[in-house]
Amino acid sequence: MKYTEEHEWLEIEGDLVVVGITKHAAEQLGDVVFVELPDVDTEVAKDDEVVVIESVKAASDILAPLDGEIVEVNEAIVEDPGKVNEDPEGDAWFFKMKVEDLSAMDDYMDEAAYKDFIGE
Repeated sequence: MKYTEEHEWLEIEGDLVVVGITKHAAEQLGDVVFVELPDVDTEVAKDDEVVVIESVKAASDILAPLDGEIVEVNEAIVEDPGKVNEDPEGDAWFFKMKVEDLSAMDDYMDEAAYKDFIGE
């Protein structure tokens, strides 16, 4: 698993990259009340805003961590946004994307580096 400075996690699953937010991000947001996911088949470029997430504290955007195509979204978190707080690094993933160049993930932090980054 890799981590971004925007508190997203990325995991390779076959030829896809699964993207979600970290437990730290979910804790900072507070109770999530709304999630808007991108459309399947959307082409995205790194740093495009692709997800809107709202909590009782704040609204924020989730950015595309890589260039690619959104191939699947997690409708379960649209129907029950609280899942993001319950299992942010598991069942509450946001989207899966097909990426041309998986080596671009090498630029992101491993778990130890991420824990240092957030001060754990």
